[in-house]
Parts: sequence; structure tokens; C-alpha cells
Amino acid sequence: MAVAARSTQRTRWIRLQVFRYVTFAAAAVFFLVPIGAMVEFSTRANNGSRTLEYWRSIFDYPEMIAAIVASLQLAAITSVVMLVLLVPTMVWVRLKLPGLSRIVEFICLLPLTIPAIVLVVGLFPVYIWMGSNFSDSILTLSLAYVVLVLPYCYRALDAGLGAIDVKTLSEAARSLGASWFAVMWRIIVPNISNAILNATLLSVALVLGEFTIANNLLYANLQVELVHLGRANAGVSIAVAVASLLFAFVLLVILAFIGNRPRRVRPELATALAGPLAASQT
Repeated sequence: MAVAARSTQRTRWIRLQVFRYVTFAAAAVFFLVPIGAMVEFSTRANNGSRTLEYWRSIFDYPEMIAAIVASLQLAAITSVVMLVLLVPTMVWVRLKLPGLSRIVEFICLLPLTIPAIVLVVGLFPVYIWMGSNFSDSILTLSLAYVVLVLPYCYRALDAGLGAIDVKTLSEAARSLGASWFAVMWRIIVPNISNAILNATLLSVALVLGEFTIANNLLYANLQVELVHLGRANAGVSIAVAVASLLFAFVLLVILAFIGNRPRRVRPELATALAGPLAASQT
């Protein structure tokens, strides 16, 4: 019986490993073949030889450089505003107003049901008013992008908060004299650091890949400039697209490395925490 059970478990384990490798290989082919084709196209000269002229020509287009800088600034602003709005609100709702959790979830997930073109129609008068009274800078797009990334970032943060006991941690910290800012910054945020990193990555990816809102509001971000450049020079346009994909991949690796880095307890903090315990034992 034991031999038969071990044989069955080993067969299941082999099938699971085969399924994993097949799935991974299929995903790799699905993603790498188009990227390889883009690299091949962006390094092919008119005579069929290999050249990096398209890649070197990226810096010959100041509009593209300005669009890349603007998109990176938008990604940073959107991520910061999203975290400042969502994290305290979600923690406060869990602690003080649990009855409003469904309402907050509905509000955050509502942009998923609204097409981007409908958002543009609603936001267009707002941006006309802002351009006339405040500023028409492309950085004002961060207001629209915060709404756009809310559903995805809410789910990532909600999963992180659901994995910890927010109420117990907060009450313990408050009973020891910590302020609400200290509770948020030193207790809640370190415990949901992976969720915050995932939400930030989603926010950055969505902002760098957004086209519809920027194009219809007449702003030139990275994707809009890629479309315009593709009409004039397809090779440079593909080279910039590959570079943006590589940047997103490197950013993913960096965030994954930061999220998986083990935390170190400072010696003075460990001594302070062990002090009351040692005193109670004596």
C-alpha cells in the first residue's frame, strides 16, 4: 500500500512538473517571439545587413526624449498620489468604518466598467477649465491616471492588508504610545511592503502604456509619440518600444529584488523590545 501511494504521488509530481514547464515554455514563446521580431526589425538596415542606426537615432528626436521624461514623471506622481490616497483610507476603513468597505471597493473598482473614451468625454471639460485657470502641463494627466489605476492598485493593497491583522497591530502600537502616523509608517507599511510594491508596479506599467486618454486630451506622452514617430520612422519607433519593454522588465526585477530582501532588525530596536520581556521574566 505504501509503495503504491508513493508511486501515485510521484506520478502526480511528475505530471505537475511537466505542466509547469510546458506552461512556462508556452508563455516564453508567446512573449519572446514578438520581442525578438521587434529587435530583428529595429536592427535591420535597408540592404538587409545589421545596424544599430535606429537605436542611435533615438536621441535625435527631442520630442521623444521629452515624452519619455514626461511619462516617467507621470508614473512617479501617479504612484505617489495613489499610495497616499489609498493606503490610509483602506486602513482607516478597516479600523473604524468596516461597514463602508463595500462602498469604498465599489468606488475604486468603478473605473473598470467605464471605457477610457467615456472617461475622456467626462474629463475634457475639466481639463479645459484647468488649462485656462491653472496649468495645461502634461503632468496634470496624473489626476486622470490616478482614477485609471485605482481598481488594480486597490486589489493589490487589499490582498496585502487582508494578510495581516491590522486591528491588533494598530491597537498594540497605540497602547504603547505610538501616534497614528507612526502606526502607518512603522507598523502597517513595512508589513504590506510587497503589496505596495505590486501596486506601484501596476501603476507604473499602466501609465507607461496608456494611449487613449493622453491622445484624446491632446497630450504627448510616450505612447502618443511612438505612434507619431512610427509614421515618420518605423525603425526608431520599434527601437523605442523595445527599450521601454526592457525598462519595464528591469523595473520589475528591481522591485522583486527589493520586495524579497530580508528585513534586518536594528540592535537598538531589538534591545528595546527585549527589555520589557526580560523585566517581566525577572
